[in-house]
Amino acid sequence: MLKNTYIHIPNIGATTELKIWKCGIRNWEDYLNNHNTIKLPRTKNRILLSGVEESIEQLSAGNHIYFARRIPTNLQWRAYRYFKEKTAYVDIETTGLSPQDDRITIIGIYNGKETRTYIRGIDLDEAPAELGKYKQLITFNGARFDLPFIEREFPGTFDHIHIDLLYPLKKIGYSGGLKMIESLLGMRRSDETSGITGFDAVRLWNRYERGNSEALETLIRYNTEDVVNLEKIIQITHPRMIECELKRCKKEHE
Repeated sequence: MLKNTYIHIPNIGATTELKIWKCGIRNWEDYLNNHNTIKLPRTKNRILLSGVEESIEQLSAGNHIYFARRIPTNLQWRAYRYFKEKTAYVDIETTGLSPQDDRITIIGIYNGKETRTYIRGIDLDEAPAELGKYKQLITFNGARFDLPFIEREFPGTFDHIHIDLLYPLKKIGYSGGLKMIESLLGMRRSDETSGITGFDAVRLWNRYERGNSEALETLIRYNTEDVVNLEKIIQITHPRMIECELKRCKKEHE
C-alpha cells in the first residue's frame, strides 16, 4: 500500500490521491508511465512527478525517516510490508497512566524472532540502543501511551515509522482494548497470563519491589505475550486494512 500512497507529497491531499486510484494507477511506477492519462492541473502533475520519483529513490535506499516524517500518523500502516524485516513490536509496563508522574517498569521489544525485556533497576537504559536497530515500530495505543513514556525517559529516541494499531483496527471494525481484540481474532493467552490487566501489571510490579521475584516473572510473561501478539494481529488484519481502503475508493467512484 505504500507504493499507492501520494498524500505524503507536498500539496497533495486525499482527494488527489483518490483520483489517481480511480484512474487504475497501481503503484508509483505505473504513475510515472501513465501520468498523462490523469486529468490534473499541470502544476500538480509536476509536483506529483517529482514526489513520486523521490519516493521511489528513498524507498530503494531504505530511508524510513523520509516516510515517517511525511506520511500522516494514522496511515503509516501502509508502510508495513516494505519495512517488515526491520520492525520492532513494542509494549511497556508502568507504575500508572501519566507519563509526567509515573515511571516505566518494563519495555518489551519483539523483532519477530526473539523478545528482549528491559527492566527498571536492571537494564532499562539499554532499551533505546535496541530500538535504534529498527526502522518501524508497531504498538497498540502507543501514540498516546508507550511512546510518550519512552520519549520522556529517553528523549530523542524515535525517528521510526510508527504503526499504532489502535486506529487502523478501529477503522476495520475492531474496537476496544488489546485483549478484547485478541479474543475477537481468536487468539488465546496462556493460563499464566489469562485475565491479567494493565492494572494487575502495576500490582505485580509493586509485589516485585517488595521482594516477590515470581511476580516479576509473571509480569515479563504478560508483557512478552503483548508484543508477540502484536505481530499476529497485524499479520491477520493488514490485508483487511488494504481492502478497506480499496472499498472506499470503489464506493466513492460509484
